[in-house]
Amino acid sequence: MEVWFRSLVWLDYRLAVLFTVILPLFLLTWAFVQKAEGIQRLLIIYWRVASLLAITVYLMIGGFGVSFISSFMARILIPVSLWFWVDLNDELDYQPNGGLKFVFTAWRWATSLYCLLGAIATIPFVLGCAFSETAVNTPFCRVWFEAPLQFKEIFHGMNTKPGFLGFLGILGLVVYVLYLSYFVLIKLGKQGRSATH
Repeated sequence: MEVWFRSLVWLDYRLAVLFTVILPLFLLTWAFVQKAEGIQRLLIIYWRVASLLAITVYLMIGGFGVSFISSFMARILIPVSLWFWVDLNDELDYQPNGGLKFVFTAWRWATSLYCLLGAIATIPFVLGCAFSETAVNTPFCRVWFEAPLQFKEIFHGMNTKPGFLGFLGILGLVVYVLYLSYFVLIKLGKQGRSATH
């Protein structure tokens, strides 16, 4: 059965690679060259949070419904991580104007908008695919697994089992949730919205 929104799903994956992988890698390299410490710190925090997207890819390779929840959460947590820190926001405001600041600010706004719109668009899939083993095997849900399975073929070869990669995704998710819980329940109370304490 052909799914009418397949091209939109593939477009979403292409935009995700651009906004959440290629551009932030480029910006992090540029920030290190320019010695822009505020941008470096914010991008390092971004990469910690955005690692949930990589975990999601491996969960989707394994065909797990929880991948829809992790995808949704990543799209919420990424904008939060980009704007949450009062001290970094102040530091970026006082950074001299230039190409890096302009491109970084444009990327931060564009990525936030992309993630929030993506989170809204994925709500029907979270509700329809995440909680039912039967539903996750329908074309409505399986279309989201096509790009991760292609990623598997390119980077892991034909001999690697999807179940094994899915298991690695589960392990990554457990570690991520434990670290996020520690941050929210313990570290956040001590340091507040300051990234430098």
